[in-house]
Amino acid sequence: MPIDTRLKVLAGSSHPDLAHEIAAQLDVPLTSAFVGRFPDGEIDIKIHDDMRGADVFLIQSTSPPVNEHLVEMLLMVDTLRRASASRITAVMPYFGYARKDRKDEGRVPISAKVVANMMVSAGCDRVVTLDLHAQQIQGFFDIPVDHLWARPILQTAIAELKLDNLVLCSPDVGGVKLARAWAKSFDTSLAIVDKRRTSGDSVVMENVIGEVDGKNVLITDDMISTAGTITEATRILKDKGAERIFIAATHAVLCGPAKERLEVCPAEAVFVANTICLHGEMPKNLRQISVAPLLARAISRIHREESVSALFNE
Repeated sequence: MPIDTRLKVLAGSSHPDLAHEIAAQLDVPLTSAFVGRFPDGEIDIKIHDDMRGADVFLIQSTSPPVNEHLVEMLLMVDTLRRASASRITAVMPYFGYARKDRKDEGRVPISAKVVANMMVSAGCDRVVTLDLHAQQIQGFFDIPVDHLWARPILQTAIAELKLDNLVLCSPDVGGVKLARAWAKSFDTSLAIVDKRRTSGDSVVMENVIGEVDGKNVLITDDMISTAGTITEATRILKDKGAERIFIAATHAVLCGPAKERLEVCPAEAVFVANTICLHGEMPKNLRQISVAPLLARAISRIHREESVSALFNE
């Protein structure tokens, strides 16, 4: 896809591999930049290429360490604004601080709104992101937000397994809407694991709504954090007679005991998008699917002032 020289792709330090994939898909070089640290740990930024009049797409997930990557992105946006970039688009494959999207009790912040305010104040003109934890977060921004879905890419990988007798399952009541969309795509039935949370890091599974005995089951979620909910769901599904179990989730945050839990859970394979850079040894059943082609198509359409909504019909 021929692109004019005004298009610039810049990478933060959160996921350089994904940034290189996106640049390769667009057939443009990554903008040369230095991201370092002062002796006291403060972030130091220097962009080496000329940014005047450029249409810049900054690739940065706010993945762990979340605060480091968030501040780094804000400083890079400020650098681009002061370097007279024509438009600055933050491409955030994973948008952190999304769990606090409302006041569900007294004396708590709406963290997602705070992050949105900081990004706009720093100089972002547009945001591209994937599978927000809550869709209403789009409304927290006073700039355009292109909210993309990784589901079609994950579905393609799962369809290659040619699973028959398939049931889609939500690991909790909150994920029913997502699981229903998956079930509609595969034209199959839906099951729900009834979950009762006892504390912030432990859950109690009660029951399964729907028929899973003798079925192949695919559990879907938007993210895997500590993997407590989703691995407990695999165990109860197995107890209820599920034949083969698979997991599909967009964001592999994988903090705390997540890797160990996934390694020993009954799931045959865990499909995740590469929105977050994974470090260290991964569970043997983990399969990463690249979202670089999807993000590259979105960037190309935005740069050409074409419809991004057309991507949902592909």
